Formats: sequence, structure tokens, C-alpha cells
Amino acid sequence: MGLFDKLAGWLGLKKKEVNVLCLGLDNSGKTTIINQLKPTNAQTQDIVPTIGFSIEKFKTSSLSFTVFDMSGQGRYRNLWEHYYKEGQAIIFVVDSGDKLRMVVAKEELDTLLSHPDIKHRRIPLLFFANKMDVRDALSSVKVSQLLCLENIKDKPWHICASDAVKGEGLQEGVDWLQDQIRTMKT
Repeated sequence: MGLFDKLAGWLGLKKKEVNVLCLGLDNSGKTTIINQLKPTNAQTQDIVPTIGFSIEKFKTSSLSFTVFDMSGQGRYRNLWEHYYKEGQAIIFVVDSGDKLRMVVAKEELDTLLSHPDIKHRRIPLLFFANKMDVRDALSSVKVSQLLCLENIKDKPWHICASDAVKGEGLQEGVDWLQDQIRTMKT
């Protein structure tokens, strides 16, 4: 059976499976983004805040994603680190309209990047500067500056402005993430 699986992989018949952690503060839009990435017939109409975490699966043209949607509430953020080892990519969602909590988002990002299970791995980081439709929302460039993303030298990263409710900006991010995952060593 292993030989057939390898052959299917070489021929492109089998989708590469990837575990993605979706992190960010509460009310940043993580669950809404994940919902938008799923096929239309699998999307949920009513989005509720994630308690603890939930697991979502969806496929793109070349990858099969298992996304761990982690709650961003303060009391649940310590759960994130229990999933770092399994994560092959990270989506970090920032509410670009929430200027007051940008410092908290940076602290959480710094904690993530310094964790032993993440620190020495070349894991792709996709940032969504979400809620770009909100009046006075920060641009993705400003969010990047506030999070000091330019200091991330040992991991590929990309930031996209997004509006999760309308699905805007999500495809660019997922395309970038797919390219990064495809080039990773298996």
C-alpha cells in the first residue's frame, strides 16, 4: 500500500496533507476566514466564537488542509503551544481595526516565535490584517510595522489585507501558503 501512496503522490493524484494552526486574538476573524476557505456547500451561516479549539478540513487544488482554529480568548491562549509540534504552517490573524490590542497581538506573536517547538523550524507564517473594511483600519504595512515582522528572518512570512466576511484578500494568502508548503521538504 505504501508504494501506491508514493506513486499517487508523484503523479499528483494524492493531495499533500498539511496541518495549519490558525492563531490570533479573540474577535480577530479566525473562524470567519476558515469558513470562507471551505467550499461553499460546507460553509456555516452562523459564526460563533471558538471555545478552546475546533478542527476544520478543506481541500485546495493541490493540498488537503487540517486547520486547528484556536480560541483567541486570554484564558485559552496557553492551549496554542500544545499544537505547535504538529503545525506545518501558521495563519496569524490580526484585527486591523483594533489598534488598542495590537500590542497584545505582538506579545502573543513574540511568545509564539520564541517557543522551542517553533523557534528553530522554518515554518511559513501567513498574516491576515483582517477587517480592512472597518473605518480607520490600519493598513497591512502598518500592521506589519507594529508587529515588527521585518525582524522575522528565519521563516518565510507574508501579510495580506483581508475582509473575512466578504472573502477579500484570502485567496492571495492561501496561494502564497500553498506555494510555501509545496516547496517544503517532505
